[in-house]
Order: sequence, then structure tokens, then C-alpha cells
Amino acid sequence: QVQLVESGGGSVQAGGSLRLSCAASGSTFSTNVMGWYRQAPGKQRELVARIFSSGNAIYADSVKGRFTISRDNAKNQLYLQMNILKPEDTAVYYCNAVIQYTGVQYWGQGTQVTVSS
Repeated sequence: QVQLVESGGGSVQAGGSLRLSCAASGSTFSTNVMGWYRQAPGKQRELVARIFSSGNAIYADSVKGRFTISRDNAKNQLYLQMNILKPEDTAVYYCNAVIQYTGVQYWGQGTQVTVSS
């Protein structure tokens, strides 16, 4: 069982920045594929960014150059630095873990990010 707890959401004006954090427990964090997803009202949940155990990362086209995903394996923490925020970034952001070899996924409870114009 993996527990994921997000923090760092809030309200910000367009052009501002926020940093999301996800504290993970219950598994070997360093080997998990970790990711951030988001879901806006009336829309499907979508991948924002994913980081592999190697440290390599992939991003949705909509956030490339503005968001940075990172992980601290010593602290079992996942981060998402969000810069130059836009109103269309408004959503609930979820932390996701995919367990190595099994493919089993776990989700956090989500944190709200609201960007006003």
C-alpha cells in the first residue's frame, strides 16, 4: 500500500508561480514512476508530467517550458514547480505512483490550483 499526500495548492494570478509537493510512504519510492495529473471541471484527468527512477521526465505539451517535475528520493518527496501560470492551468492536481514491475497505481487526494486572469 502506498500513501500519497499532496500540498502546496492555492490561488494565484496569471503569470505567478506555485510549487506542489507530494509526500509518499509505504513503498520503495526511488523505484516508482511518479507523476502529476490534473483534472479541470468537466474534463478528463490528464497527465501533466512524469518522472522515472532514472530522473528522466516527460511533460504535456501545454506545460513544457513552464513546469518542472522533480523528486527527492532521500525524502520520499515529489515536486512540481509551476511558473508562468495561466487560467487554463486551473484544476485539481493529483500525485500518482506506479509501482515497479507490478504496474499498480496509487493516487493522492488532490490539491486545488486556481489561476485568475
